[in-house]
Amino acid sequence: MNVIYNTGIYLYKQLVKLVSPRNPKAKLMTEGHKTLFADLDAKLSKEGGYIWIHASSLGEFEQGRPIIEKIKSINPQTKILLTFFSPSGYTVRKDYPLADVVSYLPFDLPKNVNRFLDMVKPKMAIFIKYEFWGNYLTELHKRQIPTYIVSAIFRKNQIFFKPHGAMFRKMLGYYKHLFVQDTASKELLESIGVTSVTVVGDTRFDRVAEIASQTKELPVFEEFSKNSMVMVVGSSWEADEEIYIDYFNTHPDLKLIIAPHEINASHIANITQKIKRPILFYSQSEGKDAKDYDCLVVDCFGLLSSIYRYASVAYIGGGFGAGIHNVPEAAVYGVPVIFGPNYKKFKEARDLIECGGSFTISTKEEFEEIMQSLSDDKFREESGAKAGEYINRNTGATLRVVKEIFL
Repeated sequence: MNVIYNTGIYLYKQLVKLVSPRNPKAKLMTEGHKTLFADLDAKLSKEGGYIWIHASSLGEFEQGRPIIEKIKSINPQTKILLTFFSPSGYTVRKDYPLADVVSYLPFDLPKNVNRFLDMVKPKMAIFIKYEFWGNYLTELHKRQIPTYIVSAIFRKNQIFFKPHGAMFRKMLGYYKHLFVQDTASKELLESIGVTSVTVVGDTRFDRVAEIASQTKELPVFEEFSKNSMVMVVGSSWEADEEIYIDYFNTHPDLKLIIAPHEINASHIANITQKIKRPILFYSQSEGKDAKDYDCLVVDCFGLLSSIYRYASVAYIGGGFGAGIHNVPEAAVYGVPVIFGPNYKKFKEARDLIECGGSFTISTKEEFEEIMQSLSDDKFREESGAKAGEYINRNTGATLRVVKEIFL
């Protein structure tokens, strides 16, 4: 890779270190990288031979997870190295049992790359969705290690398709095969001469379908939701709360379950101040009759994917910020889904709007209008059925990828 690219990576590394005293995520990353190679040396088999799977963060891990599970089901002895770039992925999944070793990914600088690959000795590398690290891809190619990307999606405004994107276009040629989500991505790649491409869809649909089939029974939520219209809000941010809480406060026929994106004390207090109806916190629900409350606040992690089963309507947070969170996680239960305006880079969100299973809103007025429509049982049930059918139609990507690579 050229000097400009390497300088950019180095400066990013220094910036992370610089802001780490004030930024919790940067601090976690900096601390993790201090012992990264020592940890790998202690954990890795000296013979190598790993299938290396890299996910940027937790969302990408959920797309890579079905691949890992399928590989292990075919051959449990296969050695898996799982790496993350983001602390939000590593800290949650550092003990993931189907990975033999879990690690941060060293910064993409030549010295790091060579040291990492010398230690891992991977027999294959699989990157998930958006991971394009120039030095890693170059060195994997030089070492003739088969490299794949899975659940990738491309848009014409990406640098690969710009006149000045030659260096980045070259990266794409280092993948042995690219498994993409849609035909538009394949056509864009073919327009720049990248032809080792197969449209398989998104492996995340397989993951959410599996979760739904194994969903936990949660008695508190069952009791709370019984015989009621319930909106489940997942990954709620303050901007989302400005939209839906006022509506909830003035519609006594609606019950509300909130799973905030952050469960720190200040965010929980902010939610509590805004809600004017009886609130139950999940952490304090033991011994209480959940049906006597109107709002149930989920002040812990790990339950959201099962909680959606109790929804009449789901609202997915993040659409007034960087982007919406996991829409299929709710849609798989056959419920209509609402989210904010920043959804366009998410194919599943666009598709669900088109088929009538989801709705996007930008204002309180638009939210109220959609909720009024969804209060009609027939309309709500038809919309939810469309959402569930969309998920079912799009499962199967994992098996197609694994067959192509291994069978």
